[in-house]
Amino acid sequence: MLLPPEEARQRVDRKTHILTSVTMTGEPALRVLGLLVWALIADTPYHLYPAYGWVMFVAVFLWLVTIVFFILYLFQLHMKLHMVPWPLVLMIFNVGATVLYITAFITCSAVVDLTSLKGTRPYNQRAAASFFACLVMIAYGASAFFSFQAWRGVGSNAATSQMAGGYA
Repeated sequence: MLLPPEEARQRVDRKTHILTSVTMTGEPALRVLGLLVWALIADTPYHLYPAYGWVMFVAVFLWLVTIVFFILYLFQLHMKLHMVPWPLVLMIFNVGATVLYITAFITCSAVVDLTSLKGTRPYNQRAAASFFACLVMIAYGASAFFSFQAWRGVGSNAATSQMAGGYA
């Protein structure tokens, strides 16, 4: 059954909005877990080891950008900037964040044994930071998947994607 063009576009927009919202609902977990990663590293003498500088950069930078996206969606500023393809922007951000957190997780995990003695407080904090970096990496990966679904327009057929101008 073919729908009128306006109704088809509204359905596609509604599905994209729902998937974008699902992507953004996982964001509180990203904010808290990301905060844990950089807080645990920051409480150790990380400045003595360059590897932790990279982990801190990734954790703090992505935490701040995630906060900015949260504020954009909280105050619905993304609705006022309708010329920006938000599903595509979120997908690119989440894929990039996943890749950066993969490198941060591997870096953090690889240098825990090299930079501290087992059983000491810095060792435990760095090991916990590695664990939480893994969780953040998985969360960004899941967000990237849902962002991809929103960008692709899951559930639409050829007629609705044509009516939406190919952006479904």
